Amino acid sequence: MSASALPPLHLAVALQDAGWHPAAWREPGARPRELFDARYWTDSVRQAERGLLDFVTFEDSLALQSADPFEPDDRTDQVRGRLDAVLTAARVAPLTRHIGLVPTLVATHTEPFHLSKAIATLDFVSGGRAGLRVQVAAQAHVAAHFGRRTLPPVAAADLTGARTSRALDDLLTELFDEAADYVEVVRRLWDSWEDDAEIRDEATGRFVDRDKLHYIDFQGRRFSVKGPSITPRPPQGQPLVTALAHRTVPYRLVARSADVGFVTPHEPAQAAPIVAEIRAEQQAAGRAAETVHIFGDLVVFLDQDAATARARRDRLDALLDTPYVGDAPIFTGTAAQLADLLVEFQRAGLTGFRLRPADADHDLRAITAGLVPELQGRGAFRRSYQATTLRGLLGLPRPANRYAAGTVGA
Repeated sequence: MSASALPPLHLAVALQDAGWHPAAWREPGARPRELFDARYWTDSVRQAERGLLDFVTFEDSLALQSADPFEPDDRTDQVRGRLDAVLTAARVAPLTRHIGLVPTLVATHTEPFHLSKAIATLDFVSGGRAGLRVQVAAQAHVAAHFGRRTLPPVAAADLTGARTSRALDDLLTELFDEAADYVEVVRRLWDSWEDDAEIRDEATGRFVDRDKLHYIDFQGRRFSVKGPSITPRPPQGQPLVTALAHRTVPYRLVARSADVGFVTPHEPAQAAPIVAEIRAEQQAAGRAAETVHIFGDLVVFLDQDAATARARRDRLDALLDTPYVGDAPIFTGTAAQLADLLVEFQRAGLTGFRLRPADADHDLRAITAGLVPELQGRGAFRRSYQATTLRGLLGLPRPANRYAAGTVGA
Protein backbone atom coordinates (compact mmCIF):
# COMPACT_ATOMS: atom_id res chain seq x y z
CA MET A 1 0.00 0.00 0.00
CA SER A 2 1.43 3.40 -0.96
CA ALA A 3 1.58 6.28 1.51
CA SER A 4 -1.05 8.14 -0.51
CA ALA A 5 -3.48 5.23 -0.02
CA LEU A 6 -3.31 5.65 3.76
CA PRO A 7 -5.19 8.33 5.72
CA PRO A 8 -3.15 11.48 6.40
CA LEU A 9 -0.99 11.23 9.48
CA HIS A 10 -1.42 13.32 12.60
CA LEU A 11 1.70 14.91 14.04
CA ALA A 12 2.40 16.41 17.45
CA VAL A 13 5.57 17.58 19.15
CA ALA A 14 6.53 17.12 22.80
CA LEU A 15 8.29 20.17 24.20
CA GLN A 16 10.67 19.70 27.09
CA ASP A 17 13.41 22.00 28.40
CA ALA A 18 16.08 22.57 25.71
CA GLY A 19 15.20 19.25 24.11
CA TRP A 20 14.87 15.62 25.09
CA HIS A 21 18.57 14.88 25.10
CA PRO A 22 19.83 15.90 28.57
CA ALA A 23 22.86 17.69 27.08
CA ALA A 24 20.91 19.65 24.46
CA TRP A 25 21.12 22.84 26.55
CA ARG A 26 24.85 22.93 25.76
CA GLU A 27 24.41 23.01 21.97
CA PRO A 28 25.54 26.24 20.22
CA GLY A 29 21.99 27.11 19.12
CA ALA A 30 20.36 26.36 22.47
CA ARG A 31 18.83 29.11 24.62
CA PRO A 32 19.36 27.92 28.22
CA ARG A 33 19.12 31.46 29.63
CA GLU A 34 15.59 31.75 28.20
CA LEU A 35 14.06 28.48 29.48
CA PHE A 36 12.04 30.43 32.06
CA ASP A 37 11.03 33.14 29.58
CA ALA A 38 7.59 33.02 27.97
CA ARG A 39 9.10 34.08 24.63
CA TYR A 40 11.12 30.86 24.43
CA TRP A 41 8.00 28.71 24.61
CA THR A 42 6.02 30.99 22.32
CA ASP A 43 8.75 30.74 19.69
CA SER A 44 8.74 26.93 19.89
CA VAL A 45 4.96 26.65 19.59
CA ARG A 46 4.85 29.11 16.70
CA GLN A 47 7.52 27.05 14.94
CA ALA A 48 5.37 23.95 15.39
CA GLU A 49 2.35 25.86 14.10
CA ARG A 50 4.27 26.87 10.98
CA GLY A 51 4.63 23.15 10.33
CA LEU A 52 0.83 22.70 10.59
CA LEU A 53 1.21 20.25 13.47
CA ASP A 54 -1.90 19.11 15.33
CA PHE A 55 -0.71 20.00 18.80
CA VAL A 56 2.21 20.42 21.17
CA THR A 57 2.52 18.90 24.62
CA PHE A 58 4.27 20.62 27.53
CA GLU A 59 6.10 18.38 30.00
CA ASP A 60 5.57 18.91 33.71
CA SER A 61 5.99 17.05 37.00
CA LEU A 62 5.74 17.48 40.74
CA ALA A 63 9.47 17.08 41.33
CA LEU A 64 12.70 18.31 39.82
CA GLN A 65 13.88 16.55 36.70
CA SER A 66 16.19 13.62 37.43
CA ALA A 67 18.35 11.24 35.45
CA ASP A 68 16.58 8.47 37.40
CA PRO A 69 12.82 8.53 36.75
CA PHE A 70 12.05 7.26 40.26
CA GLU A 71 14.65 8.91 42.47
CA PRO A 72 15.95 12.48 42.81
CA ASP A 73 19.53 13.12 41.81
CA ASP A 74 22.11 15.78 42.66
CA ARG A 75 23.31 16.46 39.12
CA THR A 76 24.16 20.02 38.21
CA ASP A 77 25.11 19.38 34.55
CA GLN A 78 21.53 18.99 33.29
CA VAL A 79 18.50 21.28 33.17
CA ARG A 80 16.65 21.43 36.47
CA GLY A 81 13.48 23.40 37.12
CA ARG A 82 10.61 24.22 34.78
CA LEU A 83 7.61 26.48 34.39
CA ASP A 84 4.07 25.33 35.12
CA ALA A 85 2.70 23.65 31.99
CA VAL A 86 -0.87 24.97 32.20
CA LEU A 87 0.24 28.55 32.80
CA THR A 88 2.75 28.33 29.97
CA ALA A 89 0.08 27.04 27.59
CA ALA A 90 -2.27 29.84 28.66
CA ARG A 91 0.45 32.42 27.96
CA VAL A 92 1.08 30.97 24.50
CA ALA A 93 -2.60 30.57 23.60
CA PRO A 94 -3.45 34.13 22.49
CA LEU A 95 -0.22 34.32 20.48
CA THR A 96 -1.11 31.33 18.30
CA ARG A 97 -4.13 30.59 16.13
CA HIS A 98 -4.47 26.96 15.08
CA ILE A 99 -2.27 24.51 16.98
CA GLY A 100 -3.52 22.55 19.97
CA LEU A 101 -2.01 23.14 23.42
CA VAL A 102 -1.74 20.11 25.71
CA PRO A 103 -0.09 20.59 29.12
CA THR A 104 0.88 17.64 31.33
CA LEU A 105 -0.99 17.30 34.64
CA VAL A 106 -0.21 14.85 37.44
CA ALA A 107 -3.38 13.20 38.74
CA THR A 108 -1.89 11.39 41.73
CA HIS A 109 -1.59 14.30 44.15
CA THR A 110 -3.80 17.02 42.68
CA GLU A 111 -7.52 17.72 42.74
CA PRO A 112 -9.67 17.06 39.66
CA PHE A 113 -11.90 20.05 40.41
CA HIS A 114 -8.93 22.43 40.11
CA LEU A 115 -7.69 20.76 36.95
CA SER A 116 -11.10 20.79 35.28
CA LYS A 117 -11.46 24.55 35.53
CA ALA A 118 -7.82 25.17 34.56
CA ILE A 119 -8.20 23.23 31.30
CA ALA A 120 -11.67 24.68 30.67
CA THR A 121 -10.14 28.14 31.04
CA LEU A 122 -7.32 27.20 28.63
CA ASP A 123 -9.96 26.05 26.16
CA PHE A 124 -11.70 29.43 26.40
CA VAL A 125 -8.56 31.53 26.04
CA SER A 126 -7.31 29.42 23.11
CA GLY A 127 -10.65 29.37 21.29
CA GLY A 128 -11.09 25.59 21.55
CA ARG A 129 -7.52 24.28 21.28
CA ALA A 130 -6.92 22.86 24.77
CA GLY A 131 -6.15 19.38 25.95
CA LEU A 132 -4.37 17.67 28.80
CA ARG A 133 -1.92 14.82 29.25
CA VAL A 134 -2.81 12.94 32.40
CA GLN A 135 0.14 11.44 34.26
CA VAL A 136 0.59 9.43 37.46
CA ALA A 137 3.38 9.86 40.00
CA ALA A 138 4.56 6.63 41.64
CA GLN A 139 7.65 8.17 43.26
CA ALA A 140 7.82 8.15 47.05
CA HIS A 141 9.69 11.50 47.13
CA VAL A 142 6.89 13.17 45.14
CA ALA A 143 4.32 11.93 47.65
CA ALA A 144 6.47 13.46 50.39
CA HIS A 145 5.89 16.93 48.89
CA PHE A 146 2.23 16.70 49.85
CA GLY A 147 2.19 14.57 52.99
CA ARG A 148 -1.28 13.16 52.36
CA ARG A 149 -0.23 9.61 51.45
CA THR A 150 2.85 7.43 51.37
CA LEU A 151 4.01 5.35 48.43
CA PRO A 152 6.51 2.47 48.53
CA PRO A 153 9.89 3.07 46.87
CA VAL A 154 10.08 2.09 43.19
CA ALA A 155 13.29 1.68 41.19
CA ALA A 156 13.71 1.88 37.43
CA ALA A 157 15.02 -1.70 37.50
CA ASP A 158 11.62 -2.85 38.81
CA LEU A 159 10.05 -1.97 35.46
CA THR A 160 12.69 -3.28 33.07
CA GLY A 161 12.23 -7.01 33.56
CA ALA A 162 9.81 -9.27 31.75
CA ARG A 163 7.69 -9.47 34.92
CA THR A 164 7.12 -7.00 37.70
CA SER A 165 6.43 -7.85 41.32
CA ARG A 166 2.86 -8.36 42.50
CA ALA A 167 3.26 -5.39 44.85
CA LEU A 168 4.38 -3.12 42.01
CA ASP A 169 1.58 -4.36 39.75
CA ASP A 170 -0.91 -3.61 42.51
CA LEU A 171 0.54 -0.11 43.02
CA LEU A 172 0.43 0.74 39.31
CA THR A 173 -3.10 -0.63 39.00
CA GLU A 174 -4.22 1.51 41.94
CA LEU A 175 -2.61 4.67 40.55
CA PHE A 176 -3.93 4.21 37.02
CA ASP A 177 -7.41 3.27 38.24
CA GLU A 178 -7.31 6.46 40.30
CA ALA A 179 -6.27 8.39 37.18
CA ALA A 180 -9.26 6.92 35.31
CA ASP A 181 -11.56 8.15 38.09
CA TYR A 182 -9.79 11.50 37.96
CA VAL A 183 -10.48 11.87 34.24
CA GLU A 184 -14.09 10.80 34.76
CA VAL A 185 -14.56 13.55 37.37
CA VAL A 186 -12.95 16.12 35.08
CA ARG A 187 -15.15 15.10 32.16
CA ARG A 188 -18.31 15.25 34.28
CA LEU A 189 -17.36 18.70 35.56
CA TRP A 190 -16.87 19.93 31.98
CA ASP A 191 -20.42 18.74 31.31
CA SER A 192 -21.88 20.14 34.54
CA TRP A 193 -22.90 23.31 32.69
CA GLU A 194 -25.15 22.78 29.68
CA ASP A 195 -24.10 24.67 26.56
CA ASP A 196 -26.95 27.19 26.87
CA ALA A 197 -26.83 27.59 30.65
CA GLU A 198 -25.73 31.22 30.33
CA ILE A 199 -28.69 33.47 29.50
CA ARG A 200 -27.03 36.89 29.93
CA ASP A 201 -30.31 38.77 29.60
CA GLU A 202 -29.79 42.30 30.89
CA ALA A 203 -33.48 43.18 30.63
CA THR A 204 -34.67 40.40 32.95
CA GLY A 205 -31.53 40.30 35.06
CA ARG A 206 -31.02 36.58 34.45
CA PHE A 207 -27.40 35.68 33.77
CA VAL A 208 -27.64 31.92 34.18
CA ASP A 209 -30.32 29.22 34.07
CA ARG A 210 -29.71 27.39 37.35
CA ASP A 211 -31.64 24.34 36.08
CA LYS A 212 -28.91 23.84 33.49
CA LEU A 213 -26.13 23.55 36.05
CA HIS A 214 -25.79 20.02 37.36
CA TYR A 215 -24.38 18.26 40.37
CA ILE A 216 -22.11 15.46 39.22
CA ASP A 217 -22.26 13.53 42.54
CA PHE A 218 -19.19 11.42 41.84
CA GLN A 219 -18.25 8.85 44.48
CA GLY A 220 -15.02 6.90 44.12
CA ARG A 221 -12.26 5.40 46.23
CA ARG A 222 -10.19 8.59 46.20
CA PHE A 223 -12.65 11.31 45.17
CA SER A 224 -16.05 12.48 46.28
CA VAL A 225 -16.98 15.46 44.13
CA LYS A 226 -20.33 17.25 44.23
CA GLY A 227 -20.06 19.84 41.46
CA PRO A 228 -21.03 21.76 39.46
CA SER A 229 -17.92 23.44 38.07
CA ILE A 230 -17.48 27.18 38.47
CA THR A 231 -16.45 27.44 34.80
CA PRO A 232 -18.99 27.08 31.94
CA ARG A 233 -18.72 24.19 29.52
CA PRO A 234 -15.57 24.61 27.39
CA PRO A 235 -15.82 25.54 23.68
CA GLN A 236 -14.90 21.98 22.64
CA GLY A 237 -17.37 20.52 25.10
CA GLN A 238 -14.68 18.06 26.11
CA PRO A 239 -11.07 19.21 25.64
CA LEU A 240 -8.68 16.54 24.43
CA VAL A 241 -7.50 13.95 26.99
CA THR A 242 -4.23 12.16 26.28
CA ALA A 243 -2.02 9.69 28.17
CA LEU A 244 1.38 8.04 27.72
CA ALA A 245 1.36 4.24 28.06
CA HIS A 246 4.14 1.65 28.08
CA ARG A 247 2.36 -1.51 29.28
CA THR A 248 -1.01 -3.16 29.93
CA VAL A 249 -2.17 -1.16 32.96
CA PRO A 250 -1.70 2.26 31.31
CA TYR A 251 -2.99 0.84 28.00
CA ARG A 252 -6.22 0.28 29.91
CA LEU A 253 -6.27 3.94 30.98
CA VAL A 254 -5.91 5.01 27.34
CA ALA A 255 -8.76 2.71 26.31
CA ARG A 256 -11.07 3.77 29.15
CA SER A 257 -10.38 7.48 29.41
CA ALA A 258 -8.34 9.06 26.61
CA ASP A 259 -8.89 10.51 23.17
CA VAL A 260 -5.22 9.99 22.25
CA GLY A 261 -2.75 7.47 23.63
CA PHE A 262 1.02 7.76 23.21
CA VAL A 263 2.84 4.41 22.93
CA THR A 264 6.50 3.51 22.46
CA PRO A 265 7.04 0.51 20.12
CA HIS A 266 10.66 0.31 18.99
CA GLU A 267 9.83 -1.15 15.58
CA PRO A 268 6.69 -1.53 13.44
CA ALA A 269 6.34 -5.22 14.31
CA GLN A 270 5.83 -4.26 17.96
CA ALA A 271 3.13 -1.72 17.15
CA ALA A 272 0.39 -4.05 15.92
CA PRO A 273 0.10 -6.08 19.18
CA ILE A 274 -0.01 -2.85 21.22
CA VAL A 275 -2.76 -1.44 19.03
CA ALA A 276 -4.69 -4.72 19.27
CA GLU A 277 -4.42 -4.72 23.07
CA ILE A 278 -5.68 -1.15 23.36
CA ARG A 279 -8.53 -1.84 20.94
CA ALA A 280 -9.53 -4.90 22.97
CA GLU A 281 -9.50 -2.82 26.17
CA GLN A 282 -11.52 -0.15 24.38
CA GLN A 283 -14.12 -2.77 23.47
CA ALA A 284 -14.24 -4.00 27.07
CA ALA A 285 -14.74 -0.42 28.27
CA GLY A 286 -17.73 0.05 25.96
CA ARG A 287 -15.93 2.58 23.76
CA ALA A 288 -15.55 0.53 20.58
CA ALA A 289 -17.56 3.06 18.57
CA GLU A 290 -15.44 6.01 19.71
CA THR A 291 -12.29 7.21 17.95
CA VAL A 292 -9.22 6.76 20.13
CA HIS A 293 -6.05 7.78 18.32
CA ILE A 294 -2.88 5.83 19.04
CA PHE A 295 0.27 7.86 18.45
CA GLY A 296 3.81 6.54 18.46
CA ASP A 297 6.38 8.46 20.50
CA LEU A 298 9.86 8.94 19.02
CA VAL A 299 12.89 10.99 20.07
CA VAL A 300 14.35 12.39 16.85
CA PHE A 301 17.76 13.58 15.63
CA LEU A 302 17.12 14.92 12.12
CA ASP A 303 19.72 16.21 9.66
CA GLN A 304 20.34 16.50 5.92
CA ASP A 305 22.29 13.22 6.02
CA ALA A 306 22.33 10.33 8.45
CA ALA A 307 26.05 10.67 9.25
CA THR A 308 25.59 14.23 10.47
CA ALA A 309 22.67 13.20 12.67
CA ARG A 310 24.71 10.34 14.07
CA ALA A 311 27.67 12.61 14.77
CA ARG A 312 25.44 15.12 16.55
CA ARG A 313 23.95 12.41 18.72
CA ASP A 314 27.42 11.06 19.53
CA ARG A 315 28.63 14.56 20.42
CA LEU A 316 25.78 15.04 22.89
CA ASP A 317 26.16 11.53 24.32
CA ALA A 318 29.84 12.24 24.98
CA LEU A 319 28.75 14.94 27.44
CA LEU A 320 26.92 12.34 29.56
CA ASP A 321 28.15 9.51 31.77
CA THR A 322 26.47 6.97 29.47
CA PRO A 323 24.70 7.28 26.09
CA TYR A 324 21.21 8.71 26.40
CA VAL A 325 18.43 6.12 26.54
CA GLY A 326 14.89 7.19 27.31
CA ASP A 327 11.51 5.55 27.57
CA ALA A 328 10.85 6.01 23.83
CA PRO A 329 12.82 4.80 20.79
CA ILE A 330 15.40 7.17 19.32
CA PHE A 331 15.49 7.86 15.59
CA THR A 332 18.67 9.20 14.03
CA GLY A 333 18.67 10.05 10.31
CA THR A 334 17.09 12.12 7.57
CA ALA A 335 13.56 13.40 7.08
CA ALA A 336 13.01 10.96 4.20
CA GLN A 337 14.14 8.03 6.34
CA LEU A 338 11.88 9.12 9.18
CA ALA A 339 8.94 9.48 6.79
CA ASP A 340 9.55 5.91 5.60
CA LEU A 341 9.50 4.69 9.20
CA LEU A 342 6.34 6.61 10.11
CA VAL A 343 4.48 5.10 7.17
CA GLU A 344 5.59 1.62 8.27
CA PHE A 345 4.29 2.30 11.77
CA GLN A 346 1.04 3.64 10.32
CA ARG A 347 0.52 0.40 8.41
CA ALA A 348 0.82 -1.39 11.75
CA GLY A 349 -2.14 0.61 13.10
CA LEU A 350 -0.79 3.87 14.51
CA THR A 351 -2.76 6.96 13.50
CA GLY A 352 -0.18 9.59 14.34
CA PHE A 353 3.06 10.43 16.10
CA ARG A 354 4.29 12.61 18.93
CA LEU A 355 7.87 13.52 18.06
CA ARG A 356 10.30 14.53 20.78
CA PRO A 357 12.99 16.86 19.41
CA ALA A 358 16.35 15.80 20.86
CA ASP A 359 17.51 19.41 20.45
CA ALA A 360 14.52 21.74 20.76
CA ASP A 361 16.05 24.33 18.44
CA HIS A 362 17.55 22.19 15.68
CA ASP A 363 15.21 19.21 15.58
CA LEU A 364 11.95 21.13 15.87
CA ARG A 365 12.93 23.17 12.81
CA ALA A 366 13.98 19.96 11.06
CA ILE A 367 10.53 18.51 11.73
CA THR A 368 8.62 21.52 10.41
CA ALA A 369 10.94 22.41 7.50
CA GLY A 370 12.11 18.92 6.56
CA LEU A 371 9.80 16.14 7.67
CA VAL A 372 6.52 17.96 7.03
CA PRO A 373 7.33 18.82 3.36
CA GLU A 374 8.55 15.25 2.88
CA LEU A 375 5.24 13.85 4.14
CA GLN A 376 3.24 16.43 2.17
CA GLY A 377 5.03 15.34 -1.00
CA ARG A 378 3.83 11.81 -0.33
CA GLY A 379 0.25 12.95 0.30
CA ALA A 380 0.60 11.85 3.92
CA PHE A 381 0.13 15.18 5.71
CA ARG A 382 -2.11 18.22 5.45
CA ARG A 383 -1.14 21.38 3.53
CA SER A 384 -3.29 23.71 5.61
CA TYR A 385 -5.25 23.78 8.85
CA GLN A 386 -8.79 22.70 8.09
CA ALA A 387 -10.48 22.97 11.49
CA THR A 388 -10.68 25.62 14.17
CA THR A 389 -10.57 23.35 17.24
CA LEU A 390 -8.16 20.67 18.38
CA ARG A 391 -10.87 18.02 18.33
CA GLY A 392 -11.69 19.11 14.80
CA LEU A 393 -8.06 18.74 13.69
CA LEU A 394 -8.12 15.16 14.95
CA GLY A 395 -11.47 14.33 13.38
CA LEU A 396 -13.20 14.03 16.74
CA PRO A 397 -16.80 15.24 17.13
CA ARG A 398 -17.89 17.70 19.78
CA PRO A 399 -19.57 15.42 22.36
CA ALA A 400 -23.14 15.91 23.51
CA ASN A 401 -23.53 17.01 27.12
CA ARG A 402 -24.35 13.96 29.23
CA TYR A 403 -26.63 15.97 31.53
CA ALA A 404 -28.67 17.79 28.89
CA ALA A 405 -32.28 16.75 28.43
CA GLY A 406 -32.64 14.32 25.57
CA THR A 407 -29.04 13.09 25.72
CA VAL A 408 -28.81 9.31 25.46
CA GLY A 409 -27.78 7.95 28.84
CA ALA A 410 -28.35 11.28 30.59
